[in-house]
Amino acid sequence: MPSLNETFHIAVPTAFNSDESLNAMATIQHVINLQKNGIHSVLISGSTGEQHSLSNHEKKKLLLEIANVDGFKNNFEIIFGISNIRQKKAENLAQFVHKIDNVKAILVGFSPYVIPTQAEAIQYFKSIVALADKPTIIYNNPRRTGFDLSIDSIIEISQDPRVVGIKEAGNPKRIKELLQRLPPNKSEFYVYAGGEKNLAENISLGFNRMSSIWGNLYPSEIKNWFNALSAGKLVSLPETVENTMLLGNKGSLLPFLKQEISKKENISLGPCRKPLGN
Repeated sequence: MPSLNETFHIAVPTAFNSDESLNAMATIQHVINLQKNGIHSVLISGSTGEQHSLSNHEKKKLLLEIANVDGFKNNFEIIFGISNIRQKKAENLAQFVHKIDNVKAILVGFSPYVIPTQAEAIQYFKSIVALADKPTIIYNNPRRTGFDLSIDSIIEISQDPRVVGIKEAGNPKRIKELLQRLPPNKSEFYVYAGGEKNLAENISLGFNRMSSIWGNLYPSEIKNWFNALSAGKLVSLPETVENTMLLGNKGSLLPFLKQEISKKENISLGPCRKPLGN
């Protein structure tokens, strides 16, 4: 099974119409624009994509739009997020994703709110991976879900050769222990930093890949910054980029980001789903 070659991807927002209905075409148009700007990998339907506000029907509409695009280059890596409060719905989506050739990998997040046991979460994860049958990234985000996958659980589910890495949005300091405890056949395990915050520190802790948010607006600048930091160079972002990030982080990030992308690319990503953007 092919793995993921790109060390950098952008987590894209989902476009909505003014009535908050899905705008799949605008979502994909933004992805195409990123590809034209030198980006080779994106994440669709993740946290930045307001994943848990989307029904399975809407996610399948997005997937069909992805499947119908001829303009994606062969080396373009689309990662699709799968997570649901109900395992059966996540399994249903995984079966659908399996049939979409343009989707090269999945990012599996854990059920929000219900707080499963470690054993329950492991079975949830294994079932989704088996049905999608694509390279898989673990998504651990306890702040959003209320559930924190343990290192022992990560090691267990990583025995599956389809599991290629983790996007860790919990405690970054445990990555060193995780990498030390992984079996020898996981020597190329990918650890994705979720967003730009504390990126240099996270790289020093063992993060070797990036899932970017601000790359939606500044694709080449953020990618070059990540590559430089990964090479051990202490560099800063351009002042204009840093100022925009400071402005966006003062309030509700996603509405600001979608507004700025829409202006820059002359497309309408629309609003977020309320309460975001109130």
